Amino acid sequence: MSNAPDPLRIAGRRLALDEPTYFIADIAANHDGDLDRAKALIWAAKSAGADCAKFQHFKAERIVSDHGFKALGAQLGHQASWDRPVFDVYRAYELNRAWNEELASTARAAGIHFMTTPYDEEAVAELDPFVPAWKIGSGDITWTEFIRKVAGTGKPLLLATGASHLADVDRAVRAALAVSRQLVLMQCNTNYTGALENFRHINLNVLKTYAARYPRVLLGLSDHSPGHATVLGAVALGARVVEKHFTDDNTRVGPDHGFAMNPRTWHEMVLRTRELEAALGDGIKRVEANEMQTAVLQQRCLRARRDLPAGTVLTMDDLEPLRPAPPGAARPYELGSLLGRRLREGRAFGEALSLDDVDPVIGDELIAAERAAVERAAAY
Repeated sequence: MSNAPDPLRIAGRRLALDEPTYFIADIAANHDGDLDRAKALIWAAKSAGADCAKFQHFKAERIVSDHGFKALGAQLGHQASWDRPVFDVYRAYELNRAWNEELASTARAAGIHFMTTPYDEEAVAELDPFVPAWKIGSGDITWTEFIRKVAGTGKPLLLATGASHLADVDRAVRAALAVSRQLVLMQCNTNYTGALENFRHINLNVLKTYAARYPRVLLGLSDHSPGHATVLGAVALGARVVEKHFTDDNTRVGPDHGFAMNPRTWHEMVLRTRELEAALGDGIKRVEANEMQTAVLQQRCLRARRDLPAGTVLTMDDLEPLRPAPPGAARPYELGSLLGRRLREGRAFGEALSLDDVDPVIGDELIAAERAAVERAAAY
């Protein structure tokens, strides 16, 4: 379709409106500072049906201001439940960058893509040899210089747009597209509480706004809500990239475990999405292959209301619309093409009639009768 977004590729995997949804398992901080655990989560994500295992590369002093957060006076939002200062939590959950090569190698062995959200330029330089694409978190949507830097690597860029206005999105999209056309624009709501109330704020219809505003840009969803409703809705609206947090145990202590998907719920999400994709189809209305017999059984055709000898000039009293409708039988909307016409061969009561059963040439003496019959058919 001409108005479809431009496809792009991540490590050879084609992402497009006519392709299966690409699922990103955001392991984020759920490695809990343990390399073996990080590697196990990569394998678990693959087993659950993810296409990509994503991490987050940040250093506490390069992403948050200890002074700034303490100056707020209280920890807000989802951070209110943290038992340590914000800076200390970020410090505790930094990803050891000495792991990069081993994590990438593990992902290759598992047959899953390795990706990250970088939060500083050093992370971009260090990870560039290992990742086929990048994710920019919602919090950096106003950091256009960094967006241009990451897009400048020449690899696909996934841009989340949580907690932002359309003007912020426009600015960030312009920054990315000025450097590269390989962009996935992701609707996002950045509330990490996992509360059911958050469904009122996901605003999936923003995807319609994005599709109209950026018709050549592939769309996605970065989501933190429970269950599958938002994912299924987003896919129905055209998103073909989905990111969700991933853990193996929602009861573990840590900033991202509570609202993450686990292997069971992740697998269920993928299965339901694949069902939806199959159900969406191509948009062309037709009698589908599995409806061919039903069309015969449930549709009506025109049948003889009585025994009709050859030469009968058909009238309304001779025909009635009844099921079934075998191929070739005249349909009710074709009644006007039969009325006033002469049967070539006789038809028994109940038999289906076709347009080939009547003489296509009408004598002058039947013209008036046919006109009257057509008028009656129109009122039928």
